[in-house]
Amino acid sequence: MYAEERQRLILERARREGRVDVAKLAAEYDVTYETIRRDLTALERHGVLRRVHGGAIPVERLGFEPTLPQRDTVMTKEKERIAKAALAELPEEGAILLDAGSTTGRLAEQIPVDRELTVVTNSAPIALTLLPRANISLMLLGGRLRTRTQATVDGWALQALEETYVDVAFIATNGVSAERGLTTPDPSEAQVKRAMIRSARRAVLLADHTKVGNDHFARFASVEELDCVITDTGLADGLAQELAAIGPRVTTV
Repeated sequence: MYAEERQRLILERARREGRVDVAKLAAEYDVTYETIRRDLTALERHGVLRRVHGGAIPVERLGFEPTLPQRDTVMTKEKERIAKAALAELPEEGAILLDAGSTTGRLAEQIPVDRELTVVTNSAPIALTLLPRANISLMLLGGRLRTRTQATVDGWALQALEETYVDVAFIATNGVSAERGLTTPDPSEAQVKRAMIRSARRAVLLADHTKVGNDHFARFASVEELDCVITDTGLADGLAQELAAIGPRVTTV
């Protein structure tokens, strides 16, 4: 087994079980303790695990919020597939909203060059991606720029969203569950995300499977408020059906 594959499995187990143990992992994968410690160190450098005595804990369990560059390095293939599937939700023309996030950023990169769209975003990186595009009328929401997520938040962004109405809002989240709905660590980002959903005819959630079943501090929407959820095939058995039973169409890619 390659190190990258083993690290992916370790991360999935940590998120599923809440922590991983060095001794148990070494025995299961038939490698040395030092090999597992190197795996955990690599995952910690990516910002997805935090080392603790004897093992590691996923950062979402400790309340840490990974930075956008950190999140952009994990689940990359899954995020690419989700973004490609999201192209089917784009209108032929009109206005869309792209929430700040690593998966929505990939969608921005894939917007067809022959489609005339107005794009509203609170993401500085997404704005820079779309700035050279002649077919895009770009609207960047103002406000305080959060360094960790490179998203604009607070009053200026909220005021603009109150006067905005788009065809589709593509929303990102840190966690989504049937019980808690859509959640994120920061209350100011939660406010903006809530306003984004209110400003759209349809709301489409782009979330890889590691977000499903996780809950964070600030709730910004219920699953019922979504029209569509696009995730990947790594979703645990039954979770897609659980979300779909609440209302949205669930697509796994």
